[in-house]
Amino acid sequence: MEQRRVVGSGQGRRTEDPRVAELCAAVSRLRRELASHPADLSDRGVAEEELAALDAMMRAGTHEVPRLRRSLLLVAGALGSVSALAPALSEMRQVIDSFGDLPRPRSGG
Repeated sequence: MEQRRVVGSGQGRRTEDPRVAELCAAVSRLRRELASHPADLSDRGVAEEELAALDAMMRAGTHEVPRLRRSLLLVAGALGSVSALAPALSEMRQVIDSFGDLPRPRSGG
């Protein structure tokens, strides 16, 4: 599995990948909007757990692209039908896409 350090220190100063800050902001926005959404969603807990895991991963300074995408799929599956949350979910998807694509399987030919 690919794992990259995206926040680190270099010569005594901390450098940050701007995508990390963008993803933290997108995750925070979706968490806030989900918390304020009045509907009783059957998979709300799944979405909240995955959003918390994404937040922790970004704050730790590492990410695994497959793990980011897995979390996105779980959150989208849990919240995808809630149109009020669609803009925040779309923003989070766009930021996760900026971390790069998964390698495509090789054809066996």
